Formats: sequence, structure tokens, C-alpha cells
Amino acid sequence: MKNVLIPVDGSANSLRAVGYMIDHVRENGPCTLHLLNVQPPIVSGTVLGFVSKDMIQEYYLDEAKMALADAKVALDKAGVMYQEALRVGHIAESIKAYATEHQCDHIIMGSRGLGAAGSLLLGSVALKVLHTIHIPVVLIN
Repeated sequence: MKNVLIPVDGSANSLRAVGYMIDHVRENGPCTLHLLNVQPPIVSGTVLGFVSKDMIQEYYLDEAKMALADAKVALDKAGVMYQEALRVGHIAESIKAYATEHQCDHIIMGSRGLGAAGSLLLGSVALKVLHTIHIPVVLIN
């Protein structure tokens, strides 16, 4: 693994994915790590009518900071370098697009995140990523 994407949503499973990569880096040496948080877009016309675009962008940033906070602390404590990014959009599609744009050779992600909907065995985002991407995906439970 040389260029690895870790989608992070603040869940315990995504934090375990970060821990998995910390262990991997300790055992195998450094690689390029990308932490990605994807915020679902606010599409309600009612909300958009009362809240400015700047306020919505600030909301996305605040949510991403909270979701990434524990992962960043763990990586910083371990001395592992990383890049962080925020995207707004459909989560699985945004993960695929980011991985493609940054030529990631692996995705390490939690099998289930914070979303309420999903299958019993795999979260809906993990399942969609598995079905749409053509690079290895390691799911951490």
C-alpha cells in the first residue's frame, strides 16, 4: 500500500480503520494517507431559503472537523503523516471520485458508519464503494 484513502465519518469503525493503518505504517514503513470526510449535501429548499451559502459551508467545515478530530489525534500521536480533505456530495460517489483523482491504490474503511440506513452485514456506503471501485478495499469492523 503506497497511497491509501481512509474515509472517516467519526464512527468507531472508521477510527478502527485509522488504527489499522497506523499499525500497517509501523510494520511496513510510510505511505501516503488521505483522510476524507464526505458531508451529504443540504438539499432542502426551505433550509436554503433561510440560511446563507457561507453558513452552510461553515456547517460542512464544522461537521468535518468533528468527524476527523479523533482520527487526526490518533495519527498525530503515532507520528503518521496524512492529508485531510472534505467533500460535499453523495458519500460513496465522492469516495470513488477522490480515490480516482488522487490515484489511491487502496481504501481502508469501516464496514459500518454513522448512517442510520444500511444492511445488517455491511453499511450501505461500504457496499456501494465495493460495487463501484476497482481498487482493493479493506473493511474494518
